[in-house]
Amino acid sequence: MVQTYLQLRLDLASSLAVFLDPEEAHAESIRWFEDGLGRSRSWMAAHGSDPVPDAVRRQVGAWVRRRRTGEPWAYILGWTLFRDRRFRVTPDTLIPRPETELLVEAALDVGRRLGVDRCVDVGTGSGIIAISLALETDWTVAATEISPGALAVARTNASDLGAEVAFLPGSLLAPVAEPLGLVVANLPYVDPADRPTLQRELAFEPESALFAPDRGLQLSTDLLTQARTRKAPACLLEIGAGQGGELCRRALGMGWRKSMVHQDMAGHDRVLITLD
Repeated sequence: MVQTYLQLRLDLASSLAVFLDPEEAHAESIRWFEDGLGRSRSWMAAHGSDPVPDAVRRQVGAWVRRRRTGEPWAYILGWTLFRDRRFRVTPDTLIPRPETELLVEAALDVGRRLGVDRCVDVGTGSGIIAISLALETDWTVAATEISPGALAVARTNASDLGAEVAFLPGSLLAPVAEPLGLVVANLPYVDPADRPTLQRELAFEPESALFAPDRGLQLSTDLLTQARTRKAPACLLEIGAGQGGELCRRALGMGWRKSMVHQDMAGHDRVLITLD
């Protein structure tokens, strides 16, 4: 029996539903067709009854075998969208989350209110924050990263998207000369004790970009300390659920004039904003 594209998508959704919620499996199957195969919904409406070439069936089968192990679709595809821009991702980088857009929006708002002309993205990963800010402002943007692999991905993304960002290898603010400008970061903030409860897909993402000592607070605390010592006008951090209160107390204890927490759509602590 000849398999059509419509049947292939139905079979794919069924295969994904073995390890995903049915609604999530359906949505992901559509993304596979649109992003992986280049078959849009309008194309499917017109060609859903067309027979599927053997090469396409083999490709989808290979993707399913990888996805069944828990490997995230973004790594299989090799890219993902952030703020409607395509960013390359590899196992050297975290996969961008929609929540990080809240950090970018907060940085844009705070930076414009303070009248900054430069910023630094600490622990840039795939470069999504630094590149977004470089493309959406006239600021001078720098980014630091300790992982050579992640830094290479970020540089490629900046080149592909035409963003001017100075990428600096090194830890936190150490590679950055004065003046700092706005400090922005999505650092590791997951408590290592939570490892057994995490989604299996996270096992494919770099541990060094996920976990931090001191219940996930250590790197955020270190950066707040460095940014305060070096007189940054503001420091904005993506944080984990329930971390806002403790980090606010620590920031105020360091001498930051003001510290506040923005929550995401689910009501979880998500962005810490500290002001000099």
